[in-house]
Amino acid sequence: MRVTMIGTGYVGLVSGACFADFGHTVTCVDKDAAKIARLQKGEIPIFEPGLDELVKDNVEQGRLFFTTDPTQAIKQADAVFIAVGTPSRRGDGHADLSYVYGAAEEIAALMEGYTVVVTKSTVPVGTGDEVEAIIKKKRPDAQFAVVSNPEFLREGAAINDFKRPDRVVVGTNDERAHEVMRDLYRPLSLNETPMIFTERRTSELIKYAANAFLAMKITFINEIADLCEEVGANVQEVAKGIGLDNRIGRKFLNAGPGYGGSCFPKDTLALMKTARDYKAPIELIETTVRVNTARKQKMAQKIVDALDGNVAGKTIAVLGLTFKPNTDDMRDAPALDIVPTLQAEGAKVRAFDPEGMTEAKHMLKDVQFASGPYDCVQGADAVVFITEWDQFRALDLDRLKDALKTPVVIDLRNIYRPHEMAAKGFRYVSVGRP
Repeated sequence: MRVTMIGTGYVGLVSGACFADFGHTVTCVDKDAAKIARLQKGEIPIFEPGLDELVKDNVEQGRLFFTTDPTQAIKQADAVFIAVGTPSRRGDGHADLSYVYGAAEEIAALMEGYTVVVTKSTVPVGTGDEVEAIIKKKRPDAQFAVVSNPEFLREGAAINDFKRPDRVVVGTNDERAHEVMRDLYRPLSLNETPMIFTERRTSELIKYAANAFLAMKITFINEIADLCEEVGANVQEVAKGIGLDNRIGRKFLNAGPGYGGSCFPKDTLALMKTARDYKAPIELIETTVRVNTARKQKMAQKIVDALDGNVAGKTIAVLGLTFKPNTDDMRDAPALDIVPTLQAEGAKVRAFDPEGMTEAKHMLKDVQFASGPYDCVQGADAVVFITEWDQFRALDLDRLKDALKTPVVIDLRNIYRPHEMAAKGFRYVSVGRP
């Protein structure tokens, strides 16, 4: 099938490359000429394991194309996906849908013949109705259907999530669109992937409900971690004990400095705004957002407390800046709150991240960036683990201790075992463990 992807951000680029790998002919369109030029040269603008090879292979096979001109791509498409950004709107937290609606206008002007317009971007309930209205107003003669097809891609594991998903959700009542979507995802039938066909508004809400629930699960275990610290319990064992219950599950039960990234912060805010607009506020999610925001400041205070309540003039080494490993995404990363708070207390911050430093340099001021983990900790008064990158999981502890000015380790991801760190002579502070 002929597929056009409007937007070459994280969702658009991964989805386009994966559809091409399924055998479809895919054209990715973006207004950013510099980004398209890089993609045409084989340069990937984001870090996602395996994406560079996937793009390269499908470009060479003649199934994947990049352009700034949407004209032919939209005219020839069986399905046009809207995969543009929906950032939080300033002031009220609602999703900014201007890019979505702009894409709808562009598609309406160019499409020919029956076209399935698919909203891949994360959008509030009712957005599909508005997209349909925009197209009908501009092209009352057009034959088309607007479909909701939310993405469930985890940064760092996005290709596997697309090719081996838990489920595919499609929102449409149009039978012709139903068949187009089945054909697009037919390769997944070999894995017996569940495909959920539902009403468009239901599909839109599924995405928000899923992310809000996971954000709530993270926040829950973080609060349990606080209680564990007070009563002398171990949050990792608590998480294992409850996670083995199939009704709860083991994922997203790792205590830490709070959630961040491109999805959870903005999606919880957007769901809150929608719920308030419809006079059905979701107090659990409102509390989740409030607690998670406070969590990041609380982790900064944990670092200060580990240094006897005073970090003025001290050098703190920070290992890990991105909101999670295997990505260069700094959006709403806990480090963006923790580092400035430490600096406000008078600390000097030196940092290292395997992939996130280029972006971090635009977002964090007065930070010294190191070339590696041992360079980062050299002469520091303490080291803080904020992101659990694999290369931080098996550091030479003797070398780490020798490099530090004082052997203080604050592990906000519980990478190491307390008794092993104590045996090495570290003053070791972790989250939710004795």
